[in-house]
Amino acid sequence: MRTTSFQLITLTVGFCLCACSGTDTSGSPGGGGEVSVGGSTEAGGNTGANGGSPATGGATQTAGGSATGGSKAASGGNPGTGGATGGSPQTGGSKAVGGTPATGGMAPTTGGTIGAGGMATGGMGTGGMAPTGGTPATGGRATGGTPAAGGGTATGGSRATGGMPATGGTPATGGSRATGGTPATGGSNATGGTTSTGTTKKFFGNITTGNSIDSGSLKYFHYWDQISPENAGKWGSVQSTPTSAFNWGTLDSIYAYTNTNNIIFKQHCFVWGSQQPNGTPTEAQVENWIKSFCARYPNTKLIDVVNEPPTHTTPNYTAALGAGESGTYPWITKAFKLARQYCGSAILILNDYNTIEYSADETRFINIVKDIKANGAPIDAVGAQAHAAHSFSAATIQANLNTLASGTGLPVYITEFDIPESSDATQLSVLQGLFPVFWNTASVHGVTYWGWIAGQTWETGSGLVNGTTPRSSMTWLMGQLSRPVPPN
Repeated sequence: MRTTSFQLITLTVGFCLCACSGTDTSGSPGGGGEVSVGGSTEAGGNTGANGGSPATGGATQTAGGSATGGSKAASGGNPGTGGATGGSPQTGGSKAVGGTPATGGMAPTTGGTIGAGGMATGGMGTGGMAPTGGTPATGGRATGGTPAAGGGTATGGSRATGGMPATGGTPATGGSRATGGTPATGGSNATGGTTSTGTTKKFFGNITTGNSIDSGSLKYFHYWDQISPENAGKWGSVQSTPTSAFNWGTLDSIYAYTNTNNIIFKQHCFVWGSQQPNGTPTEAQVENWIKSFCARYPNTKLIDVVNEPPTHTTPNYTAALGAGESGTYPWITKAFKLARQYCGSAILILNDYNTIEYSADETRFINIVKDIKANGAPIDAVGAQAHAAHSFSAATIQANLNTLASGTGLPVYITEFDIPESSDATQLSVLQGLFPVFWNTASVHGVTYWGWIAGQTWETGSGLVNGTTPRSSMTWLMGQLSRPVPPN
């Protein structure tokens, strides 16, 4: 999960729980099916700033320390100092030597385009090749994005010639993924298939800007068809301690906006080793948090149930949460069981970073998924944050995506993609290389870009719009998605 440091932006009337009369409903990119308006705002207590929880209203807290390895701290997104040698680069920190990327893999094929104008095909990013040797360092990264349940890729990443893949097919307790079923060549994207837990279309979304959704005159739903709350959905943003009153205000506004404008709401996140309430929560308190969220926001489509599992981060309540479960990661298994019990229709995701960039991290992550599936975790998909993807070739990312999908047997969501490049030309070149990989790979069921307003993103230089003026990447991306270009 990623945190950004900037002034809280006061939620406008347009973000109230009911649909705002002044909301512009034209030009919406299309949503994820019919939604129902959520419940009324509950008057909650103020959340404290101590111990990594944010101030009232879900603001980013000033704590939440980073793990070792040069990772970015959870507080405000400032780069961590240092960085382990012989390891992978952490976002926002200095790049360590090491981390040979896997080579090979299928290049993006033509077709599978969406909307008018078609997709750009092929194209290698200019983000640079990964250094050779060594294994990636581990460290606390912030998380986001969301996987969809079921489905999968054809073996080796080859593309079938018919239709969009159904996003289902995976049993609630895991199971193997279906093969084939990629986007039709030369055709437009379908609106997605049905999973065993819910229905979504393949989306290209973004996140809140601070605690706001629209940015001035720019209407979020004109450009993005999915949203993840950058910080407001973290447990510590909702409760300062496990026994304090829930502060739902910011989440209520975000959820109401998605219902009003028919876009997909993805929760980020339930359980994480950072930005949690002060103290040591009990199993009952973790359950109450998940139960209360699911009851309040029943139309949540996707959930990062656990974010950045070991060795990246570990909550301080794993012993209590995992009691009675089996396997190496019983607390992860239990978190997924609780999420399925109370948010039964949502796609449940395990989210992490470096999983499509570095082979050591990818192998560790795949082994976690295998362990929790074997012990009954109802996991539906995996999330690849992809913060470091811009530093690798499109061929390397394609090969690693294929490995992640085949190794876990689950669909993949790109959950926190960004390209921190101040040069418009460089950012555009990287996007033109990686977008076809993500959009044309059947196992990838959705993409979330991590911040769009320049100067208000977790990674410096990753924004796509300066004020109301689009950068070259935004203009190109909206063309691929057949969506308006700001300031329209």
